[in-house]
Amino acid sequence: MPDVPYRVDKPWGYELVWARTDRYVGKILHVKAGHVLSLQYHNLKDETMHVLRGELILRTRPGAELEARAFKAGETVHIPPTLVHQIEAVVDSDVLEASTPELDDLVRLQDRYGRG
Repeated sequence: MPDVPYRVDKPWGYELVWARTDRYVGKILHVKAGHVLSLQYHNLKDETMHVLRGELILRTRPGAELEARAFKAGETVHIPPTLVHQIEAVVDSDVLEASTPELDDLVRLQDRYGRG
């Protein structure tokens, strides 16, 4: 495993991975205003996100329809495996993510940046 912390540049901003073990991962997602992460889900990865600063739109699909709501500083959401989800930054935002270690467990359904 790489030494922590390390940064992974993304088209929407970057991830700062500050903890990584065989049991959990801790990241800060820095999402630039107006940018959006993939509409995605994970088969195994279980994650919880907490907004450190900023404001985003959180989209989830717990049933047949995609639901959107404001996701603001101080708020937390649990994203269990298979829940379709997406975040979009209204302003530059930092989101703390704690998850299980399956970092490659990602199924993209839509991606603004053309990633498969």
